[in-house]
Amino acid sequence: MTAPMPRSFDELVAEAVAAPVDGWDFSWLDGRATEERPSWGYQRLMSHRLAAATAGLDLQTGGGEVLAGAEAFPPAMAATESWPPNAARATQLLHPRGVVVVVTPDHPPLPFADEAFDLVTSRHPIVVWWSEIARVLKPGGGYLAQHIGPGTVGELADYFDAPPAARHAASDVAGQVAEARAVGLHPVDARMERLRVEFFDVGSVIYFLRKVIWIVPGFTVEGHLDRLRELHELIEARGPFVAHATRVLIEARKPAR
Repeated sequence: MTAPMPRSFDELVAEAVAAPVDGWDFSWLDGRATEERPSWGYQRLMSHRLAAATAGLDLQTGGGEVLAGAEAFPPAMAATESWPPNAARATQLLHPRGVVVVVTPDHPPLPFADEAFDLVTSRHPIVVWWSEIARVLKPGGGYLAQHIGPGTVGELADYFDAPPAARHAASDVAGQVAEARAVGLHPVDARMERLRVEFFDVGSVIYFLRKVIWIVPGFTVEGHLDRLRELHELIEARGPFVAHATRVLIEARKPAR
């Protein structure tokens, strides 16, 4: 069997530029990039907590792909998303299972009453609205989330000389714990892992930076063409471009009355 011919730089670029980047599904990268997964299994934990809840809220749900992995939802379940294309995808995916998807602005407040939910979840939020999470939680309710940790894929940002990014949703574990406590939540679990990420061709890098726009703010192929060509040659000569992601698991409770 003849091995496939390697694709040219121009072919890889054209393919990555044409790929749609709506939603939060990274399956386009299958076979082109890999990322280690945290040991705690966020989706499994989320599914377990949702099965025991009476009213749940998933914040910044993206296209709803992660939330849809839950085996069962509580009697009342809502999800929020600010980007209309993602909200449309989430609606198509989640409405048949009884989840209400609410389009929200990129700033507080959340459009829900005080103490409306006994569980709030979120995976990779861009901004964590701690005070709003505490407000909408019932006494005794909990927040379960996987946040993006500090320095995620910093090697890629450094390669493209990206300016220091604005403070992201997550900080280190100590910062997460302090922010939770500042709004009256009691952390019951908080841990961080550093995970290996590999990009096998320049197309995977382009797709990733088009989708995860805060890694290299203002990224465009045209504006970074020379560095992309150099990266293509580097990967061809030495193998995958290696970076590292950090993920923080945090679970916190609102004290019962």
